[in-house]
Amino acid sequence: MNDEKRYRESLDWIHGLSRFGTRPGLERITALLKKLGNPHRRVNFVHIAGTNGKGSTAAILASIMRAAGYRTGLYTSPYLLSFSNRMAVNGDDISPGELADLVDEIRPLVEQISADNRFGHPTEFEVVTVLALIYFARKEVDLVVLEVGLGGRLDATNVVIPLLSVITNVSLEHTDVLGDTVGQVAKEKAGIIKKGVPVLTAAENHEVLEAIRHRAEEMVSDTYYVTPEQHDKSGANPCQMKKKGAIFKRVAINDYGQSFYYRGLNRELNNLFIPLRGDYQVTNAATAIAAAELIDGDNFKINEKAIREGLSAVYWPGRMELLQEKPKLVMDGAHNPAAIKCLANALPEYFDYRKVILVFGIMADKDKIAMMGNILPLADKIIFTRASIPRAADPYILEEVAINELQFNRDRIEVVEDYSKALEKAFNLAGIDDLVLVSGSFYTVSDIRAYWEEHLKIKSCE
Repeated sequence: MNDEKRYRESLDWIHGLSRFGTRPGLERITALLKKLGNPHRRVNFVHIAGTNGKGSTAAILASIMRAAGYRTGLYTSPYLLSFSNRMAVNGDDISPGELADLVDEIRPLVEQISADNRFGHPTEFEVVTVLALIYFARKEVDLVVLEVGLGGRLDATNVVIPLLSVITNVSLEHTDVLGDTVGQVAKEKAGIIKKGVPVLTAAENHEVLEAIRHRAEEMVSDTYYVTPEQHDKSGANPCQMKKKGAIFKRVAINDYGQSFYYRGLNRELNNLFIPLRGDYQVTNAATAIAAAELIDGDNFKINEKAIREGLSAVYWPGRMELLQEKPKLVMDGAHNPAAIKCLANALPEYFDYRKVILVFGIMADKDKIAMMGNILPLADKIIFTRASIPRAADPYILEEVAINELQFNRDRIEVVEDYSKALEKAFNLAGIDDLVLVSGSFYTVSDIRAYWEEHLKIKSCE
């Protein structure tokens, strides 16, 4: 059997584990890793949690570490282009054959754990995390940048003892699992802070910072802050009022990205450039630089050249990504109210357009009113669709919410269930000076981006 077929069969098995749902807890993954000889104990980690920006921060930090000459693993979720994107070494995704081999190896162990009444069946995310941890250990990476899946305290990735914990920001999400207040969600995310391990955060909300501070004190962990440059009436910088931290300021934007200033723990850097759009990406970049500074020491040497090269080389698709002109096609995987609001604010800052045609599909468990309320006012025409996974929201329900709850005119709305036809409809409605925006979920963006790549890319660029 060839590697591609084995890979497909492996993915079918992995995705089949979704029937076991989301079950917070570390007992199953701990037992599974023990059977494999605890491979995660042979690897260095930076562990990154947060509501938004954790994937981008992880990608930027990994790019900096690669530029510094270190063999770097990156674990993120969800994937955008293919499943293998989730685990990469030095920018190269795991190969189909390597993934299939690992699945063949751990599948019997998963069944052993599932047969033990103490544990129950490991979940899909737990199994994927174990696959990644084995992969990185056997690739003998110098560092893994590890993104949390959901929350932090009981997330499967929280089996690691990292060199540094990072919390990008916190807002309400997954309230059925993490709690229905920002403070409760922050407490769950702060659960990644380990005894004696420093923590870095870009959060600004007082309630969130208090939860992080409390956990850090319990764990006897130093806390560091990343703060935008701003001054109160006395002229003092908020970062200077904190014990340790870094400040940054966006300086300019252009068609390709943005430049910024950074003053951190050990260095001051001007005219840094990152090829990502949105002021929040400057926050993520500054957080990644601060993380690099914090692990710079006996085991790692990270100079200014590596920081600049790592920033300029970062590639992170599906984040305000411009795929074509005339009409413009922009894809962004914003999947919660805070991220959607950032997207809505940033879009007119970075792009010139006459009208916006929005292709929108979210997951059924999301806050529909909050998400749609933040993005629909930007659109001249709204096309509701659905991604190809069972968790996707019914687009007719989205239409009903938009009309009855948010009071949008029915004439502005259309439902096209098939995501490929939804994109084609958007192009049919768009003039050359308009902008087609695809958003609401990384799953929606992934499906539509793949369709565009295969069927419309050449035609649109002629």
